[in-house]
Amino acid sequence: MAHLLIVDDERSICELLEISFRKEGHRVEVATNGEAAKRRMASQIFDIVVSDICMPDMDGVELLRYCKEVSPTTTFILITGVPTIVTAIDAVNFGADRYVIKGDRLLDELRPAIHQVAENLALKKEAGYLRRELRRLTGLDHIIGTSPKMRAIFELIENVAPQNSRVLITGESGTGKELVARAIHEHSARAKNPFITINCGAFPETLLESELFGYMRGAFTGANENRRGLFQAAHGGTLFMDEMGNMPITMQMKLYRVLQEGKVRPVGSTEESDVDVRVIAATNKDLEKEIAEGRFREDLFYRLSVIPIQLPPLRERREDIQLLAREFLGRLSKTMNKKIEGIEPETMRRLEVYDWPGNVRELENTLERAVALESSNRITVDSLPDRIRLYSQSTISQHAGNGNGNGNGNGNGHIALPDGGVDLVNHIEGVERSYLLAALERSGGVRTKAADLLKMSYRSFRHYAKKYGV
Repeated sequence: MAHLLIVDDERSICELLEISFRKEGHRVEVATNGEAAKRRMASQIFDIVVSDICMPDMDGVELLRYCKEVSPTTTFILITGVPTIVTAIDAVNFGADRYVIKGDRLLDELRPAIHQVAENLALKKEAGYLRRELRRLTGLDHIIGTSPKMRAIFELIENVAPQNSRVLITGESGTGKELVARAIHEHSARAKNPFITINCGAFPETLLESELFGYMRGAFTGANENRRGLFQAAHGGTLFMDEMGNMPITMQMKLYRVLQEGKVRPVGSTEESDVDVRVIAATNKDLEKEIAEGRFREDLFYRLSVIPIQLPPLRERREDIQLLAREFLGRLSKTMNKKIEGIEPETMRRLEVYDWPGNVRELENTLERAVALESSNRITVDSLPDRIRLYSQSTISQHAGNGNGNGNGNGNGHIALPDGGVDLVNHIEGVERSYLLAALERSGGVRTKAADLLKMSYRSFRHYAKKYGV
């Protein structure tokens, strides 16, 4: 809740606002003149000041100027019973956040402004706390997440980083494999040396070899000068090799030899040079399956996966979606110079229930689109793409259509199992979470009513809500 200072020479106004906002949980102090208000502002910091303009000893605009000098971040709201164009212009020019006219609707006009400031303060405090906790636990500010799975990843990074062992990072596209690789590098003894990245799937075999190992002048058409490869450029540091699963099999053999001997031979050269490089590889493929099907060398796999790190998809750490969304919103709002202050609760529910096949990258792109399209000061459902906006309703409808409990929605007792099988545990958890969100939506957020809709005790509802981060 916010810390308010009410300033008005009319005691009845002070009492009305003090009683009303105290009931709403805010901490409220009162001053009946400008000098008393200045003394309070000089000794403590207020989140919000609500001040009358016309007072005997000092007008509200003068108090506004003083407030902006001693506490620029304080929200200042001017109220007046005698509105004039001059005072309105002065209020805007000197930085008033809002200008409200006294009357029967004074409380109705002030409440939304106070509530909005209090909500923004709560979000900032929450974000600050979470960042401090992450910094305390991991020191990995640029990787966002507080879920148990991400905490385990942070702990693994801390343990792995000081070593020189090779690391193989696996996970779906968009889960943040490069961020993890960079965190390992930054927390290692190699942090002051280069961190070089290459996408192994972006080059044909001949170009990949020259990129990695370098080449000599005249080695091939267009080789007009000697050039160091990425292994030599990363000497003393880390080479991050993304999309390792797409590397051609013959190139895998050459990489294996470099990893085994710690030497590279540039294309067109007869001499080898020593390299001291920590290799961190990443892939979104199942390399053990690729080995079984003859597309990846088993010996290279064991060279790379000394320490394996499996990153969870976003749908398996849904409790991080809200934190990620707010982080992206803050960053993108600044980049696009748009004053968007938050995300509507219904919009957040749609984000939380969606399965995010593109993971964190898809969430970031979705927020970027929403910020670009949003015309209000909060992200609404209408700014979401149809696939996300309609996903919650369609998913819940599909589950709700399975009233006979057989889970297929067709009522004939037969389940159409996908060709690739199904992760039953994740599917059931998704269904349970969808029902929780739907019940909360139907009950307007009242949890006891949501529990009744789901025919369960409130205690059970609290258990499942905690389990799924709802």
